[in-house]
Amino acid sequence: MKTYVLDAGAVIRYMTNGAGVEKVGALIQKAAKAEAQLFISVINWGEAFYSLAQKAGLDRARADLKTMSSFVTPMAVHQAQADSAAVVRLHYRLGYADCFAAALAMRMNATLVTTDSDFARLGKKLKVLALPPYSR
Repeated sequence: MKTYVLDAGAVIRYMTNGAGVEKVGALIQKAAKAEAQLFISVINWGEAFYSLAQKAGLDRARADLKTMSSFVTPMAVHQAQADSAAVVRLHYRLGYADCFAAALAMRMNATLVTTDSDFARLGKKLKVLALPPYSR
């Protein structure tokens, strides 16, 4: 069974029907049929919650993420994971929250689903399913 780690951008894209929603939706459908496993670091979960709450309010963000939690498993962060994220940040200069997504995906030998092209810095150390980047 294929394993994926979602970053905050992937969750936000899915919840706001943004670019790449079809890719995330297909993964959620696979997870619903037990054909894939989806995970997210609680750090990235919190990042997605914050962004969704800013756009649609706390109640809507809570309801949307509760629905998503039926298919995506939030993974707690312990000292070892925090240390791994710090090492990723040290070597690849990613944003701190992004380092938790990368470290989790590498630890689980999973594919990271992301909107952030900065993960390309990790090269072959990280499998990535890229969603369209944010337009600036």
